[in-house]
Amino acid sequence: MDSNKTNKLLIRTPEGILFSLTLAGPIIRALAWTVDIGCILTLTMVIRSLLKFFQIVSVDLSSALYIIAYFIISIGYAIVLEWYWRGQTLGKKLLRLRVMDVQGLRLQASQIVIRNIMRLIDNLPALYAVGGLACLVSGRAQRLGDFAANTIVVRNPELAEPDVSKLVAGKFNSLRSYPHLCARLRQLVTPQEAAVAVQAMLRRDELNPDARVKLFNDIAGHFRSVTPFPEEVTYGITDEQYVRNVVDILFSPKL
Repeated sequence: MDSNKTNKLLIRTPEGILFSLTLAGPIIRALAWTVDIGCILTLTMVIRSLLKFFQIVSVDLSSALYIIAYFIISIGYAIVLEWYWRGQTLGKKLLRLRVMDVQGLRLQASQIVIRNIMRLIDNLPALYAVGGLACLVSGRAQRLGDFAANTIVVRNPELAEPDVSKLVAGKFNSLRSYPHLCARLRQLVTPQEAAVAVQAMLRRDELNPDARVKLFNDIAGHFRSVTPFPEEVTYGITDEQYVRNVVDILFSPKL
């Protein structure tokens, strides 16, 4: 893995495949968080309206409950959405950003919790001054929460759909026998994961045989864990054919 002073993060696999990720800078991250702040404030205003009932009992109680609710929402908002949407909040979705593990691995729940709790420090003394400064001096545009959680934030470009007909020409795709599982696979696979599969297919002839077998074994194993298909449609399929079938499902017209 490597990074440079531009906005790219380069990840090289043991098989020699090089992938490039576009890092999100502090400005676009601030814009995304502005959207999220608007969502958080809207939620807290709703809670505040609901808590007006407690003012009858005690104004202090109502204020205390509001402060607690604001803290839970401000921290929990990003934690819940980044877990449910696999590294995205509403603001990140709108601006095509995504939180990722710095090694390109699947994001863990502990990483999401750590990076969002660290917002309390990144926000010091105000307006994310500490976090913004950290992003500017970091080679990977990481705030302190990203350093602690070993995460990065990347930009998701619009993926140009490859000519799938050339990659899967003449190959029967047994996975299409289960359209509901194909739909689930489309839903769960991230753009980065889809891009890795496509790049592996396009560059498979550049690899030596052993590296090629290992690479497709790893990629196929990942997709099998994301959406398992019945053995009756996967039996006898090589790992490379399995990845080819997945690419066909992800990029061909919807079933």
